[in-house]
Amino acid sequence: MGLKVAVLGGGTSHEADISRSSASQIAEALECNCNVQYIELTPRIALDLHELGPDVVFPVLHGSPGEDGTLQGLLDILELPYVGCGLHASALAMDKFLAKQQFRTFDLPVLQDLVVAQADIENGIEQILESFGDHVVCKPRHQGSALGITLLKEGGDIRSALLNGFKYDNFMLVEPFVHGREITVGVLDLHGAEPVALPVTEILVAENEWYDFVNRYTPGKSEHVIPAELDDRTYKKLQDAAIGAHQALGCRDLSRADFVLEQNNDFWLLEVNSMPGMTPTSLYPDACRVHGMDLAELALQLVMSAHRRAASKSTT
Repeated sequence: MGLKVAVLGGGTSHEADISRSSASQIAEALECNCNVQYIELTPRIALDLHELGPDVVFPVLHGSPGEDGTLQGLLDILELPYVGCGLHASALAMDKFLAKQQFRTFDLPVLQDLVVAQADIENGIEQILESFGDHVVCKPRHQGSALGITLLKEGGDIRSALLNGFKYDNFMLVEPFVHGREITVGVLDLHGAEPVALPVTEILVAENEWYDFVNRYTPGKSEHVIPAELDDRTYKKLQDAAIGAHQALGCRDLSRADFVLEQNNDFWLLEVNSMPGMTPTSLYPDACRVHGMDLAELALQLVMSAHRRAASKSTT
């Protein structure tokens, strides 16, 4: 019945339930073409994988450990082919500060930033006010799904915003707040083919709201406009930037870059997701459908990409 695929989900991260939702979607999508087994990410994951002996592992994991390179390193040691980014790209993408340093090296447009340690909050607040004022975005350095992020678009209590984020991380990344449209662009980078930027997507939410955790995962709370209504030049520049960010981090198979687009069509690259969500409300599958690829085809193509990559290594 085709390849034996282990779909990994869950774990202990703050995003574990979202991971389980994504993983269930992928497992169901693969059932027609592959022999699929779902495996929960637990301390016995290496033993579970050894007992199953999969041809390909599909880690549909969000947050740490699982999306940060930890699991990827284990799979490399076990010599198991897997979908998605390798150890180094996963670790870079999860660290918003280091990812931005890499983006700067490749001349990609990123905002100024400061990192504030939980142990040095007083000095951090002083630096933020001196550098940016109080119109800022405070986000955990190593966290996804918008958890712990506070937008102070009209100014406000920086201390409270930092303390909220410190529930998730010991370090906070702080950037100046920029008014603009929320834009995202997925990249599909199958082994042996050139990377392709998916249709540009604009995310719409209710007035005075933003694409936070609730709006991401609650049906009906956000609208995905695909393709986004943009002039051709801006549209192409966003797609090029998404591919550039994907390559700057050394990603493979898939990623999704998030941007803020200002009224004058200048844009800023915010971050790259090395394992985009695959839930019923997620952005990446929606963009793939507009691109002409449903979830079943996408999941199979990703599995075959990982399988081809392993085969090419064995012949070199």
